[in-house]
Formats: sequence, C-alpha cells, structure tokens
Amino acid sequence: MDIETFKKNPKTQYLAQEYERLSREETNVVAMTASDPEIAELGKEELEGIRAQMRVIRGQMEGILEASKEEEEKPKEIILEVRAGAGGEEAAIFAEDLAMMYEKFAEKKGWGWSKLDESRSEMGGYKEASFEIKGKDAYDLLRHETGVHRVQRVPATEKSGRIHTSTASVVVLPIFPTKHLEINPADLEMEFSRSGGAGGQNVNKVETAVRIIYKPTGLAVRCTSERSQQKNREKALSMLMAKLEDLDREKKESAVSSERKNQIGTGDRSEKIRTYNILQDRITDHRIKQSWSNLEKIFAGNIEPILDACAQGTIGLPAATNTAQAGEEEQLITNN
Repeated sequence: MDIETFKKNPKTQYLAQEYERLSREETNVVAMTASDPEIAELGKEELEGIRAQMRVIRGQMEGILEASKEEEEKPKEIILEVRAGAGGEEAAIFAEDLAMMYEKFAEKKGWGWSKLDESRSEMGGYKEASFEIKGKDAYDLLRHETGVHRVQRVPATEKSGRIHTSTASVVVLPIFPTKHLEINPADLEMEFSRSGGAGGQNVNKVETAVRIIYKPTGLAVRCTSERSQQKNREKALSMLMAKLEDLDREKKESAVSSERKNQIGTGDRSEKIRTYNILQDRITDHRIKQSWSNLEKIFAGNIEPILDACAQGTIGLPAATNTAQAGEEEQLITNN
C-alpha cells in the first residue's frame, strides 16, 4: 500500500498518520519478541491487535478515496432541453412554462443557469430551447425529468372554453468532467452565423453563433449564448459530447433492458411521464402513480417533493382516478 497517496489527501491525512504510528509500533513489537523469546506469546497477542487496527484504518482510507473518486466523476453540469410537442402554439407555451419552472427551481437551489440556444414560436413560446445548469446535485435531482410532459388546460387564446391537451418533451443530459468518448476532429463540421435577437451590437453583427454537425450520425447542436465565437464553440462541443454519450448509454442499456423493470420508467424521450391537469389543480406522475396539488406553486419552482418521489421510484401504487380517491394518496404541496 502506498501510504504517501493517503498522506497527501486532506481527507485521509490524519488516518495515514495513525496508520504510520501503528506501523512503527508493529515494527518495535516484532523486534522485541525476536530478541526475547519469553515475551513472544504476549507480543503475538499485541501484534494481532495492532494489525487489526491497521486493517480497519486501511479500509477506511480506501473507502474515502473511492468515494472521492466517484464524487469527482459525477456530473456537476447538465444540459436541459425542452421541445414543443403536439398542440401547436399551446405546446410551445407549455414548453416555456416547463423551462421557467426548472429555472426557478435552479435559482432556489443556488445553481447556475444559462440559456444555450432557443427557437421561439409566433406567440413567443419555445419551439425548442436548451439550457446549461451547473450544480453539484443537478443531475441526481433532474435525471428523471426526461420524457413527455402533458398539460390539460383551457388556453388563454381559447374563446369557447374548450380544454386543450398539449405536450412538450424534456431531455436531461449530463456533462461528465472526464471525457468518456473520443471524437475525431475530422468528423466535425462547423458553421458560424450571427446570433440575432437581443444581446448587443457584437452579438448581432459578428458571427458568434456556432453550429456543429457530427458527420457520422448527422447529429447537430447549436450555441448562441456567449458573446464570443470561441466560447460558443466550446459549449457546443460540450453539448455534442453530452448527446453522443447519451446515445452510447442508450445502446448499452438496450442490451440489458430487462433490468429496467424495477427502475422508474425507461427515461425514453417518447415516454409520457407526467400530466399537469390545470382545471383539477393536480399533477400526476404516471411512472410512480402519485399526484400532487397546488400547480401554481409547482410552476413557481417548488418541485423537490416530486423529484424526491421519482428518485425513490415508488412503483406500484394505485393511480388516483378522481379527486376524492386521490385524497389519501396525494402529497399536497402547501403554501408555507
């Protein structure tokens, strides 16, 4: 065992010093018993105690380093994408509602939030948009949001009061600190253009927007958030890497799809995971068959109870079919 590795790490430094002290004590006892056979039996018992302590400390140090390694490899940044689905303009408005909900939640958590790219509809909603979120637990908390979200409500533009059902998809992609895939630069095609929209003269007059195409698959990403072409290029590459790693994970997971039975859904983009019923003031997650009320507060970013329940993956509860039945099963998000 290389004790110097543990001595250099602040988390294991004290344990390493104690291990060295016990090691010196072990050496002294061995020397004493070798020179005096009469105390050999006593020395043997003492050695067993010293070595048992050393094994415990060694296990503790190795456990701390392993946990630190796992923590370092965990993604501390994610890309969150929202995209309008069925429902036309109402779907685009719903996609923006979801994005604002996640942004408000990120603010409450103290995470960094920045818009990477957006494409707006005629009425101002999001046809599609992508965001970068920086936070220690962002991926752990938001990873189960991938899928199709459905809203049932009467749109503000609806004059006859009809209820509309619209959908929007959400994709959460982790950005790993350690690159798991290698990309051949020859496989990349880059395009540069003006960002357009708000952002000042530099953004509108200089070709700062970057679009990268991965030629083997035709996968394309675009970043317009930064004022310099170089920074947009770096972020676009991170987006591309996250998407390629996501595709790689999907291929590997499809080979062991049977293991998904005890998990919370498949995380597939086409899977309808949640319904937001505005008229009944209820949100239902179809994977874990749980419901919550107070949608106004939920859309204001108070979604942690839902995220926690999804992370626990409580599958198999009976679905609520009406408000009365849901009474005992709903977890109410109240105004504190």
